[in-house]
Amino acid sequence: MKVIKQSVRTLLTLAAVVGLAACGEEEAKIIKVGATVGPHAQVVEAVAKEAKLHGLQVEVVEFSDFITPNAALADGSIDINSYQHVPFLNNFNESRNTNLVSVGQSILMRMGIYSSKVKSLAELPENARVAIPNDPTNGGRGLLLLEEAKLITLKQGVGHKAGITDIVDNPKNIEIIEVDAAQLPRTLDDVDAAAITMNYVMSSGLDPKEKGIFLEPKDAALAVMVIATKAENQDNPDYKKFVEIYQSQPIRDYLAKTFNGTIEPAF
Repeated sequence: MKVIKQSVRTLLTLAAVVGLAACGEEEAKIIKVGATVGPHAQVVEAVAKEAKLHGLQVEVVEFSDFITPNAALADGSIDINSYQHVPFLNNFNESRNTNLVSVGQSILMRMGIYSSKVKSLAELPENARVAIPNDPTNGGRGLLLLEEAKLITLKQGVGHKAGITDIVDNPKNIEIIEVDAAQLPRTLDDVDAAAITMNYVMSSGLDPKEKGIFLEPKDAALAVMVIATKAENQDNPDYKKFVEIYQSQPIRDYLAKTFNGTIEPAF
């Protein structure tokens, strides 16, 4: 009898040890957060450091393209990603039949009109030469920006799919030149102004306060970046905690100190 009791006690002890180990593994779960190389990954690294202070373990997974972070999120290789705007997310869902959702706003990556020749939109002369990106998405975005600046008028409803042929009014007879997006900062000596996305503003060292004459509105759909996850995981408490930490004052302070106005909080 004593042997049987001892065996039972031993089994119970082993079960307790295994149970504790399992709990420890659960508590040590790491949230994998995908971000594209550059500012997005840099900010998520700062969030990961802040999250550690709050007992949340975050591993930053960097990607060098714009498709793989969503593919990895969809197949479960990562838990969250932070690098895109809602129109891009929606387009991915439609083309890949996935169900990824935004769970919070992250940063603003605003396109702007920049110039080395004038200090304001009003100074742009008749027949001014204005460069925009030559790719479909950012080209349409550039045209929307020119419309927002009241330099042109586009056909109603074309949105970010707009092309030059969609211009219905051009009161200053602006000549619009399509240029590879990465080369736009270099065109500023040759054109009167250029519509440039913030990533190329940053990589070229342009100062938005010095050469920026108009920026996208802060609520522009293509300027607001979001944090995304699978729809089935959007209520995960750890993921909600990550978003809360991302949108906290320490991260707001980090953005202000690190990016000097080129990247702003969207929250």
